[in-house]
Amino acid sequence: MAWGFAGTGAESFGKKDRGHRAIGVKFRENSVGIGDLGQNGGRPGFGRGGVCRCMGLTRLEGWAGRAGVLWLGLGLVGVCGAPALAQPQETPIEKSSGRSLADVARTGAGDVREQTQSEQEAAGTIGGVIVDPMGAPVAGARVRLSREDPSLSQEAVSDSSGQFSFAGVAPGPFELTTMANGFVAAAFPGTLHSGENYIVPAISLVVASASMEVRVTMTRTELAEAEIKDEEKQRVLGVVPNFYVTYDPAAVPLNAKQKFELAWKATVDPVNFGLTGAVAGIQQATDSFNGYGQGAQGFAKRYGASYADLVAGTFIGSAVLPSLLKQDPRYFYKGTGRVRSRIFYAIANAVICKGDNGRWQANYSSMLGGLAAGGISNLYYPATDRGVELTFENTLIGIGTTAAANILQEFVIRRLTPHAPSYTPAPSPVDTP
Repeated sequence: MAWGFAGTGAESFGKKDRGHRAIGVKFRENSVGIGDLGQNGGRPGFGRGGVCRCMGLTRLEGWAGRAGVLWLGLGLVGVCGAPALAQPQETPIEKSSGRSLADVARTGAGDVREQTQSEQEAAGTIGGVIVDPMGAPVAGARVRLSREDPSLSQEAVSDSSGQFSFAGVAPGPFELTTMANGFVAAAFPGTLHSGENYIVPAISLVVASASMEVRVTMTRTELAEAEIKDEEKQRVLGVVPNFYVTYDPAAVPLNAKQKFELAWKATVDPVNFGLTGAVAGIQQATDSFNGYGQGAQGFAKRYGASYADLVAGTFIGSAVLPSLLKQDPRYFYKGTGRVRSRIFYAIANAVICKGDNGRWQANYSSMLGGLAAGGISNLYYPATDRGVELTFENTLIGIGTTAAANILQEFVIRRLTPHAPSYTPAPSPVDTP
C-alpha cells in the first residue's frame, strides 16, 4: 500500500517503500484513521517499530506532499488524541470494580475513621480489693458499679481474698459503692478510658459504730406489783392508808394473788388497828350496841366487831369476789373534766367498776361483798342488832358511804396525799352542759 491521500483517484500519494502502509483515507475500507504504524506487542500503536517505519514519510517527493502529510498527521492526532487526553485513564482494578479512585479513597478514609472510633470506645475492666481498717480482706462485700446509664450498672461480690472485678465495662465516668455487714458503706468515683484496665486503690471500710438499744419490758404481773408498791405509799396526811385508789388511768389489772396481798396489807396496817380502836371508843361512848355493855369487856367486844367488819368486808369485797368475778377492787381516779361530771363519775363508781378486761361493769364484788359481810356480822353482834332487814339496810348504807368516799377521793384526798404518784390523766369525754 502506498503513502498519500486516497481521494485523488490514485491509490497512493507517494511511492511504496519497503512494505510501509500509507497514512490516509481509504475509500475502499470506508475508514479514517491511522494504519498500522508498527507492531507493539501485537497491538496497533505508536511503538518504536512504528516510528521507524514512519520514516518512510521523509521519502515523499515534493514540498506539497510533505506538507500535506504533516497537516494530516496533526489533524488525526488532534481528533483522536484529544478525547483520550480529556478522559482519565482507568486501571484494570477500576474497570473490574466499577469504582473510581476517589470512591476508593473515600471508602478507605471511612474505614480508618470507623476503626479509630472503635479503638477509642473499646471496653475495659475495673477491679480492686476491699479491706477492713486492719488491712485484712473483707469477703462477701457487695460492690455496685453505677453508671450514668442505669442499664450499664453491674454488681459483684468480693471473694475470699477481698477482690472484685468488672469486665466489659464501657469507657466513661463511674462510681463504686461498697457495702458489707458491720461496716459503713463506702463510695469511690472514677473515670474509665477506652480499653483501660482500671485498678481501684484498696477500699478500706470503716467499722460501723455499735448502737445497742436496751428495752426493758416488764410482765403484767411485775407492772401490777410495781403499782401495788406505789399504792402502799399512798397515805392521807402521810398517815392514813389509802391503798385502794389508783391514779394511773391505764393501771394493769391485779391477779388473784395480788388482790389478796393488797387486802392483807390493808387489814394488818397499824394505822387501821388504831382507827378500829377509835371507832370502838366512839361506839362505847355513845352506848352503841349496848348489848356489849360497858367497861373493858364492852370495849373489847365493840373493837372485835369493828375489826371483824373490816376484815370480812375487805377480803370478801376486795379479794375473794373480785378474784372470782375478775373485777378490779380499786377506785380509778379521774381528776379531769367538769366538776359535775367528776361527781357523777365518783357516785357511779359505788355501783360500777372496771373489770380485769378493762371494761366498765356492775360492781358485783362490792355490793355482794357488803351483803355477805353484813350477813356474817349477825354472828357476833348483839341480838337486838341482827336480822335480814338490818343486813340489807347496812348494805345500802355501805354503798352510800362508798359514794361519799369516792367524792372525797376525787376532790380532796388526792391533795392530802403527799406521796401520790403522778400519771398522765386519761382523756375525758366531752361534757354536755
